[in-house]
Amino acid sequence: MTDTTQILRILDIMRDLRDPETGCPWDIEQTFTSIAPYTIEEAYEVADAIENGDMASLKDELGDLLLQVIFHAQMADEGGHFNFFDVAAAISDKMKRRHPHVFGNLEGASPNAVKSNWEDIKARERAEKSANQASENEETSLLDDVPAALPGLSRAVKLQRRAARVGFDWSQEAPIFAKLDEEIEELRREMRSQSADKARLEDELGDVLFVIANLARHLGVDPEAAIRSTNSKFTSRFKWMEKNADLDKLSLAEMEQQWEQAKSQSR
Repeated sequence: MTDTTQILRILDIMRDLRDPETGCPWDIEQTFTSIAPYTIEEAYEVADAIENGDMASLKDELGDLLLQVIFHAQMADEGGHFNFFDVAAAISDKMKRRHPHVFGNLEGASPNAVKSNWEDIKARERAEKSANQASENEETSLLDDVPAALPGLSRAVKLQRRAARVGFDWSQEAPIFAKLDEEIEELRREMRSQSADKARLEDELGDVLFVIANLARHLGVDPEAAIRSTNSKFTSRFKWMEKNADLDKLSLAEMEQQWEQAKSQSR
């Protein structure tokens, strides 16, 4: 089969799965909302395969993610909104528009200049979108199209980055650390409060995490990648402890000794 035939094949398969009379009952009853969590899950499984350096798994997981795109496109086609080829055309147009140094007349662009130009083009696109919404009497904001479904820390970084475009940002790390100390102290006060409740604790802890996301952004570190790395490190060390000791029979102090040994092994 040709490459094009393979694309048409999976489109036909999804169309058959959604056929109201002969399709799969589970696939037929799905909606954009019910499928969205699977789409997010598949994206994380792609990231996991990349982090593990597993190319065989990456091929499979990319296929699963592609299926999610095709699933959404099929449902949109059924509703008369757009189809898979419209999706492909839209992203092709966007890529050519956002790479004038490749497809246009912009020359001699460095990686940093490319990134800056990319953000400028995105800002112009958002401005045009906002103007169209304003013409329809809709209120607009610089933060409007930051997806609410993003992981919390990733969304915090994107919100902060948008605000920074109009100067609402610290220029150095020192005031961020000061703000972090302030938010941690507020959390401690709430923990000591006689009237502390889960909602207030959640609010104060959220403030701490928001500042940590801001610090990560200033350091040029992806906070989601950082916590995934730490989760992996914790998992590896804890499994070493399980392998080398009966944790149920150890005191906390003894388990901490095991933990230190696990750290030494990992180094």
